[in-house]
Amino acid sequence: MFAFLSACSTIYVAPDVPKNDEHVVVVPVSEQTISTYNRSGYTPKSLPSVFFQSAGTSGTLRGAGTLPESSLPEEQRPSTLRSNVPVEPRVGPYRIGVGDVVLLATKSSRNSVEELSGLLAAQNNRRGYTVQDDGAIAIPDVGRVRLAGLTIEEAEAELFQSLVENQIDPAFSLEIAEFNSQRVSVGGAVRQPGVSSINLTPLYLDQAIAAAGGLAVRDLDFASIRLYRDGTLYQIPLQEYLDNPDMQRIRLVASDSIYVDSEYELDKAETYFGQQIQLTTVRLAARERALEELTTEISLRRAELDEQRSNFQARIELDGVDRDYVYLAGERSQPSRYTLPFGRQTTLADALFDGNGFSSETSDPSEIYVLRAAPKKGHQERVLALHLDAEDATAFVLATKLELRPNDIVFIAEQRVTRWGRVVNQLGPGLIAAAIAAL
Repeated sequence: MFAFLSACSTIYVAPDVPKNDEHVVVVPVSEQTISTYNRSGYTPKSLPSVFFQSAGTSGTLRGAGTLPESSLPEEQRPSTLRSNVPVEPRVGPYRIGVGDVVLLATKSSRNSVEELSGLLAAQNNRRGYTVQDDGAIAIPDVGRVRLAGLTIEEAEAELFQSLVENQIDPAFSLEIAEFNSQRVSVGGAVRQPGVSSINLTPLYLDQAIAAAGGLAVRDLDFASIRLYRDGTLYQIPLQEYLDNPDMQRIRLVASDSIYVDSEYELDKAETYFGQQIQLTTVRLAARERALEELTTEISLRRAELDEQRSNFQARIELDGVDRDYVYLAGERSQPSRYTLPFGRQTTLADALFDGNGFSSETSDPSEIYVLRAAPKKGHQERVLALHLDAEDATAFVLATKLELRPNDIVFIAEQRVTRWGRVVNQLGPGLIAAAIAAL
């Protein structure tokens, strides 16, 4: 029998971490050692910048310029002027529109909104965003958020949801800095013809005329104020307007056009309104063309980004990308390597509990090691063995804190009973054969 055993080669060799080898430094894993070895320099590889880009654009769309003024013929005065006043419009909150500029502000201290999205870079800093022709604003790292047609409260809710979905601190305030979407034009016999914007407070007829420098009329008998709204032309005799405060407090709505006639010149007023209508038509056509161009540009950009991302993923599948690995050995379901992820640190727990985790039946939880090449001393390279004794299951908490480094080896020793069982399994057939031969 002993002759048979001596004739055999090594029956079973189990890998182990030597405790008394001068080239191996065994260090127990603790909060202090974790803090020490986590300080070693390692920056995880990053995904290409194409994975952090969106197909949106922060550019503005082209518009249309103003039309030139034209000379208008005079018209004979009528005997009387008839008053025709518009119906009081429905009152409602201000709704954000295309061209409005909104200000987004956060609290003064640095926070995740500042660090991740770049919305603010200093105390009390604010940044304005113009509502573009598609009704949205473009926020870095958030994308396009549609605000057109929303009230301030509704817009705050929409922004809050977008920031939360992008994991950005949603502490912010919102206000409208420039009211450009709802305008009223004032022309004719006023000192400064121009455009007045409707903001959060109502705009009344007397306020719009005052903003245009006031009336510039000498003859009140046949002067009138004409208001063009939704295809209907209204008329208020100027004398009645001055005598009746209710006429002065007519509430204006977006796209109203006001023309003050010093005489009864209907053709002149109609030409003015025609120019306003033509201007609106040209601007709408320009916006439609610009929106089509923007849609095409975004589609092409999105296709380009998708192709670049797909090519990078294909390179990963073909192992054509330089990656960092941790190697897993010992009592595991199978020896393998663990790929360190992009953009974040990996802990010992990540490697222990991945799909090819350790065998809870045969492994020794008190003998878990992270083997790492230690700094050289003299001419002999030493190995650092970070030892995790997880016989007490609470020690696995430390595994969630110990960071791994490229080329680390995670080794789990086998239980002693497992080792003896494997020896017996190898010796058993030989012993039986020797006994049969002896008989």
